[in-house]
Amino acid sequence: MTEIATIQANGLSFGYLEAGSGPLALCLHGFPDSAHTWRHLLPALADAGYHAVAPFLRGYAPTDVPKDGAYQVGALAADANALHEAFGGDADAVLIGHDWGAAATYAAVAHAPERWRRAVAMALPPFGAMLSSFFDYAQLKRSFYIFLFQTPLAEAAVLMEDLAFLDGLWADWSPGYDAARDVAHVKECLRDPENLSAAIGYYRAMLDPSRHLPAYAAEQEAAERVGERPILYLHGAADGCLDAGLARDVDGHLPPGSRSAFVAGAGHFAHLERPGEVERLILDWLADDRPVRTGAV
Repeated sequence: MTEIATIQANGLSFGYLEAGSGPLALCLHGFPDSAHTWRHLLPALADAGYHAVAPFLRGYAPTDVPKDGAYQVGALAADANALHEAFGGDADAVLIGHDWGAAATYAAVAHAPERWRRAVAMALPPFGAMLSSFFDYAQLKRSFYIFLFQTPLAEAAVLMEDLAFLDGLWADWSPGYDAARDVAHVKECLRDPENLSAAIGYYRAMLDPSRHLPAYAAEQEAAERVGERPILYLHGAADGCLDAGLARDVDGHLPPGSRSAFVAGAGHFAHLERPGEVERLILDWLADDRPVRTGAV
């Protein structure tokens, strides 16, 4: 699982980690993070009979920086569905996303439900669920980085003092968690200014529709509607990035048959802070309605 392999999908070379065999379980990280964030979940999924794959998202080294500069959610969803194809996924595949990976998950499953049996989203409720509280003063303070990232000062600010900005975000978002290992992996992905600009580009595209490419219009539209495949939504009760209150109305913005749960004592990176509990919630969810596969005798 520690060796990084590469695969071509959607016109990019993706670096990825993998474990196990069976139906595809594609795991998508967020910011500021890397594929290594799934180091607990990948072997758990493999033990449960999945081919667990964690790609580095577009722009995060060693994955390519896209030449078209597309970082809208629709592009991320297109990547997920293209990776499903590249890895030979079928209708039993499942999609798991955290933070930006959650945004990609909502859109990918809504756009191509025939590819995914079930999904899991963490730490980022659907936009409609957040709308009423995101502009509260306390949440705006937590979200300062989003607005900093709209400025030309963003890259310089993050690169200062060996990307200490990223250490600060992890400390604020998951208080008390020792993130040294995780932050070291993130810095490997984003130390090159081109990669860092790519990661910041996600936020610039989020608030500037003029950065959206027509090639991803269908996936972008899917990001704005409720899909049909059931989703398990998980949120750390002590999340310092997006307050847990933003997820209080999440059930009304998820597809029929979905569920949600708060992870007590966990911050933004609940799958790292409470890996055993999160793995149990995810594996129990994925086991529901899972087809029984029989092999040749």
